[in-house]
Amino acid sequence: MSISADNQKSSANDAVALLGQWLEQRLEPDKFDWLTTQLDKSLKSNSGKELFITLGMIPRLLSRQDLNLSDDELAQAQAARSGWDPSQWSIAGSARIFVAAQLAQNGEGFGKQYQELCRTADVSESIELYSALPLLPKSSELDSQVGEGLRTNMRAVFESIAHRNPYPRETFDENRWNHMVLKALFVDSTLAPIQGLDDRANDQLAGILCDYAHERWAADRPVTCELWRCVGPFATGERVQDLQRVMGGEDVDAQRAAAIALSQSPDAKAADILAAFPELDKAVRSGTIAWQGESAVPSEIPPMATS
Repeated sequence: MSISADNQKSSANDAVALLGQWLEQRLEPDKFDWLTTQLDKSLKSNSGKELFITLGMIPRLLSRQDLNLSDDELAQAQAARSGWDPSQWSIAGSARIFVAAQLAQNGEGFGKQYQELCRTADVSESIELYSALPLLPKSSELDSQVGEGLRTNMRAVFESIAHRNPYPRETFDENRWNHMVLKALFVDSTLAPIQGLDDRANDQLAGILCDYAHERWAADRPVTCELWRCVGPFATGERVQDLQRVMGGEDVDAQRAAAIALSQSPDAKAADILAAFPELDKAVRSGTIAWQGESAVPSEIPPMATS
């Protein structure tokens, strides 16, 4: 279900306010006062000079330790803004994001300013600016800059967009989505932390990933078992044959992934292939083997304790 622009803005505002509360709780009073004073200067400035100064000074003056959010605080994040995951943010990084998001809420034309910030940013600044996407108002400039970020070969920067970030799931068309998933494989990243990975799987992506697997096999290079997670519901014909090939290999994780994919396939031949591996067939049908959280491999789910 789509979210209206007004609801998105309200959610982002709630999230930014929550981020400010966390910073106030973690920073010494004089450091938090400095941050709010600098924010006020940036909001009142007619140029971006104060913002650049503030963002540059934050990591020198504020702690670089992890924000270290509790389970309750992470639940508050989800309640404030669906998909928002600041679990890996630092205090200084959060302060930078807080300033940028406050400026975006209170001033027009932030999209162009965001582009300029990204163009002059170092790696850590780039990661924070892209991580801020869930808290920023959407704009054509923002979308264009995200495209630039996806083209980078710096994995950490790419992952700040692709991982634990609701922006791609909510805004990317199918072509850009598929490009991002494939790019994750090219930069040796993982797929599991991509929000919406299962919901946004599609037939074209399944074909692209199977072609990628064939290229890897032809070069005698390994194929990540995560790839098959996006193929299963669209596995017919030659794609089922690809899964059969994986099942016949010796990689246990890959076999489990292929077994799950075969169980999701609409092709009748898939069930026959899976039946030839009775232990895996039983494990998949019983739900003992499944994709879990951000794991890059299917894992065994321990049975529930009985009293």
